[in-house]
Amino acid sequence: MTLTVTARAYALAIVTGETLDAKLVAPPADLVLEDAEPALRLRAPGRPPALAIVPGRSAKVPPLSGMRDPQQRARILHALANHELQAIELFAWALLAFPSAPLAFRRGLVAILADEQRHLGLYRDRLTAHGLSFGDLPVTGHFWNKLDHLGSPLEFACAMNLTFENANLDFAGDYAAAARACGDHATAEALDQVHADEIRHVHFGWVWLKRLAGDVDLWQAYLDHVKFPLGPRRARGARFDREARVRAGFDEAFIDALAAIDPTRPSGEPR
Repeated sequence: MTLTVTARAYALAIVTGETLDAKLVAPPADLVLEDAEPALRLRAPGRPPALAIVPGRSAKVPPLSGMRDPQQRARILHALANHELQAIELFAWALLAFPSAPLAFRRGLVAILADEQRHLGLYRDRLTAHGLSFGDLPVTGHFWNKLDHLGSPLEFACAMNLTFENANLDFAGDYAAAARACGDHATAEALDQVHADEIRHVHFGWVWLKRLAGDVDLWQAYLDHVKFPLGPRRARGARFDREARVRAGFDEAFIDALAAIDPTRPSGEPR
């Protein structure tokens, strides 16, 4: 007898799992997306001790220029792996938090979660090549610190897909170019794959911005559903990859508005 797995059970196991292996269980092909249970908004993930969340000041990440030095590059890769772990957890978190969201939205969350699991695998492989394991360095909970920004499916999409992942259209490309420039082609190829997948993830956010915001100006709808300090200044890098936004489906007005914004770091300083 085959037992079916509900999205709620699967997502709960992902978020609360206390081993890395628990976070990397792939979504079952026959996952049941319908959920009659009440919304569940978990405040923090389960973690193994080596991946316990620490304050940002305890987990400093080198700048892009650090990619030239293998030791600093390993620290950057460790931070990128942590971004993927948080994304895995938070896309699972959204399945728990928004049980009444459209099934197509929930199906998209599951597909993106699986991509994030694969990205974490790519970064772990590159960490191994640099002599590190994931968990050898402290990690922050930067994404988890933004739970108050995720009050509805639209707010979730605006924060995760249209801010964090939108910015990664620039960052992943910059890191890939930096890795390639210093001869680390394997790391560059991993980042190229992440960049390609992020275009689809940002497209998911764009599609649901249009569907959930209604017949309104989409730039204003984004601004109305993303909370400070997130927003357009955090949705792009210093170098703006316009072509990636075109491929993600953004209209020209939205791209122009984002391109005109001066980006800032999480600290609020200019990039």
